[in-house]
Amino acid sequence: MPTKTVTVIGLGPMGQAMANTYLDNGYTVTVWNRTASRADHLVARGAERAQTVEAALTANDLVVLSLTDYDAMYATLRQAPTTALAGRTVANLTSDTPDQARQAATWMAERGAVQITGGVQVPPPGIGRPGAETYYSGPKDAIETHRSALEVLTDIDYLGEDPGLAALYYQIGMDMFWTGLLSYLHAQAVAEANGISAERFLPNAAKTMDFRYFLEFYAPRIDAGNHQGDVDRLTMGVASLEHVLHTVQASGVDDSLPATVLDIFRRGVAAGHGHDSLTSLIKVLKR
Repeated sequence: MPTKTVTVIGLGPMGQAMANTYLDNGYTVTVWNRTASRADHLVARGAERAQTVEAALTANDLVVLSLTDYDAMYATLRQAPTTALAGRTVANLTSDTPDQARQAATWMAERGAVQITGGVQVPPPGIGRPGAETYYSGPKDAIETHRSALEVLTDIDYLGEDPGLAALYYQIGMDMFWTGLLSYLHAQAVAEANGISAERFLPNAAKTMDFRYFLEFYAPRIDAGNHQGDVDRLTMGVASLEHVLHTVQASGVDDSLPATVLDIFRRGVAAGHGHDSLTSLIKVLKR
């Protein structure tokens, strides 16, 4: 039976959720946070508070990092002697770029540790719940050694040996996530300007933002390089966005978001893709 022990470093909302989930599942949990008082609730539940980063690292074979970025990670781990990382597997669930993840994996290896890069795909309330997943990349044997402990938090979507892959998939997802949510907030601002509450518009917003049909239709065409305008044309999109922009302006709402989208569409037309599909904008966006 695997030893049910783990260290969690970083006790923001995500780290708190992870530590609590481990406690709920009978793990002996060692915790450390720069602001020590954030561990008080966890200690009251039975977690062990490490007084130093060194003590946190050396307490267990598996160390889960949940920090703001890799600068914060280095600032934290450099508080401990180099030898403190030796023999540890570090599940680095800190968000940053793919290149940063690769550099950190090398930095860890130089200190005798193995990094597993992770990108959590759910917010803190989703930790430990069915259907939650985390992108992981790095040495497969390290994933398998600690699979049971990692799966306490979420299911594993293993992407491969390259330590940057999990960070890459995560940041691609964040590109979609933040842009999509901002578009919802912008649309709701237009709705409210016209007397439509968020609760009233909710079912319409949910249906409109369900892009699954379009993603499944476009993905094979994109891979095939098929941007044929047999179903949609970029010129149609320009006309539609002009109507959106006029509606936004008439509502007295900031128009910078739809104006930026319209500009990209117009650039596509100027590049000769007016009679091609929306997907031809990939050529414009890739520069």
